[in-house]
Amino acid sequence: MKMDYNKELDARGLNCPLPILKTKKALADMLSGEILRVIATDPGAVRDFQAFAKQTGNELLSHAEEEKEFTFFMKRK
Repeated sequence: MKMDYNKELDARGLNCPLPILKTKKALADMLSGEILRVIATDPGAVRDFQAFAKQTGNELLSHAEEEKEFTFFMKRK
């Protein structure tokens, strides 16, 4: 899926909770409404990002898996 984004975070090779912690830090440096693309390899990341979105109010626009890599698009609240 093609989606425009403002910033990208490569979290490949990192395990929980590092992808979420790095995402939280990246979103803090962004403006409201901007979109962060995150690439992760941790299989637990899908569940983690869903919970993170619910807890923080940042919107998980989409997520996809391709060849054991997960791509998430988070919209800054």
